[in-house]
Amino acid sequence: MARQKSSRKDRTPAGPDREALRRHIRAKGAEYLDDPNITSVGIGRKNGDGPLCIQFTVGIKGDSAIEALGSRRIPEVIEVEGEPVPTDVIQRSYRPSWEIVEAEATDLRRSRADPLRPGISVAHPTETAGTLGLIVFDRATGASCILSNWHVLHGNRGRIGDPIVQPGPFDDNDTALNGAGTLLRSHLGAAGDCALARIRQRDIDRSVYGLDVTPVRMARVELGDRLVKSGRTTAITHGIVRRVDVMAKLDYGPPAGSQAIGCFEIGPDPKRPSPDGEISKGGDSGAAWLVVADDAPTDIFAGLHFAGEGLGQSDEHALACYPASVQKKLDFVLEPPGAALAAEAGMDTVVPRAGYDPAFLGLPVPEPGLSIGQKRDAVNFGRAQTIPYTHFSVCLSARRRMARYVAWNVDGARMVVLPRRPFALDPRIDAKHQLGDELYAGNRLDRGHLARRADLCWGPVAEARQANQDSFYFPNIAPQHERFNQSRRSGLWGELENLVLEQADAQDIRLAVQAGPVFGEDDTPYRGALIPRAFWKLIVYRGSDDRLRAAAFVLSQSDLLHDLEELDLDPFRIHQLGLPELARRTALDFEPLYPADLLAHPGLVTRPAAPESLIDPAAPVTEIRTVADLRF
Repeated sequence: MARQKSSRKDRTPAGPDREALRRHIRAKGAEYLDDPNITSVGIGRKNGDGPLCIQFTVGIKGDSAIEALGSRRIPEVIEVEGEPVPTDVIQRSYRPSWEIVEAEATDLRRSRADPLRPGISVAHPTETAGTLGLIVFDRATGASCILSNWHVLHGNRGRIGDPIVQPGPFDDNDTALNGAGTLLRSHLGAAGDCALARIRQRDIDRSVYGLDVTPVRMARVELGDRLVKSGRTTAITHGIVRRVDVMAKLDYGPPAGSQAIGCFEIGPDPKRPSPDGEISKGGDSGAAWLVVADDAPTDIFAGLHFAGEGLGQSDEHALACYPASVQKKLDFVLEPPGAALAAEAGMDTVVPRAGYDPAFLGLPVPEPGLSIGQKRDAVNFGRAQTIPYTHFSVCLSARRRMARYVAWNVDGARMVVLPRRPFALDPRIDAKHQLGDELYAGNRLDRGHLARRADLCWGPVAEARQANQDSFYFPNIAPQHERFNQSRRSGLWGELENLVLEQADAQDIRLAVQAGPVFGEDDTPYRGALIPRAFWKLIVYRGSDDRLRAAAFVLSQSDLLHDLEELDLDPFRIHQLGLPELARRTALDFEPLYPADLLAHPGLVTRPAAPESLIDPAAPVTEIRTVADLRF
């Protein structure tokens, strides 16, 4: 690209102030990148080893580019806060490192790993393969998370709450068996190309594969710093920081399009060259660059790799996001928060119990209406006929000494994994209204959670810890045959909320859930209690069209209760039913939610039953045998 003659060329620039240069690029970087030929702007050294300068990279150098692209000439000197600063122009373009350049032999980096480790293959199911950069922790919940790039974990076809697979589909296309987490947060913009996924169903090893260090600190790199990374494709490679405070323009394809990303640039380390001269290739996206000191990798996180040189370019280099910027956008920490450790120790909490929130979805989802007789039977809490807990409320039947219903809120994006707690009587409620441990001794009855504790453990760690503890109070427990209750046996019933979160068009990954026993006068008498033969569950969510959807289910254990000590174990059955039918069976009032009833309004169904399910869409009650039969 031709130079513009400067009237100040005879001036020798004083040593530029680094912070002034940073402020200038933050303020003007996006404006410079509007030029169709400029691919990045940052702080570097003129001609590689000269004074500090504002360094531009362009797709094509020379007058032809200016004429063909309508580009602007880059001046030799730019005034920054009253001081002249020299410029430098290099021909260079960039592309995100998601493309796989060639098929290579499978190795441990591209295989399914348990525990998960940084440096191995990972991706969104609709992407190819990138790199698991680090294992970090959600600041609010303490949950362990995968840190990688937006274009690895999210991409143009992803959305928050989607499953994340390890290894990526390019390395193993059996994505149904390779689930490793769910997409929690992501960002694509000036702060970086980054995403966070909540780890599920895998153990973790935080040490970086091939480097055997666990990053616990972060640094802002300077020119000349030596770094090392462990990536899915090129494994261990070394580099040197050669430009800082860069704004680079990359095209991510539709709909994300062209984006300006804040970053720094890394070139090869001549003292530690890679065998093929490459410090990164497609599939290395998301790898963590670590600081090297005394020729050894340290525990200092220096940058999140996201791009390399464009096709056909011989100048080997890589781009990485700044850790502090990524951390600010994704809200994680490198070590488990102290609160999470306290949670594991089971420490007491003092979080106010607000109970079920009917406005949790942004549209009203009221608790079931009670008849006059049901109101008289409810155990009052102050003036209320429901008992408030953390994230849920219980309507407790005095006559049956168990919940008539439980209503709870689920925030699928802020889940916290916590250990089980002992079952206990709620000290706020008279013990005569609660069925305690004496009912469950020496038989096949389980203490069955009505509101799943996994649904309740979300939010800040102290809040989630108290919700976990509250879930073990007996008002939330109902006697259920062991085969009915245990998750490894109950299958669909225990997974209904998960299935809705994963497969329905649920806005913000939030649910309002209500459940309880179906009380009947012919319920099985046992040890002074009546054991329910069936249980119901109502799941309500808000779709992307802002309309509520409600799906109701009943699970019967009738065939399981003819002998509680020695049972002939017949299969139990799950049914999906309309809200009027649920109201008839429970004598509760669900009428405010009738407009959201999926069976009454087929147009609301976004995941209809599969054709092979043989389900009659007009039937008021349908048996659910497999996931394919569900309508939500």
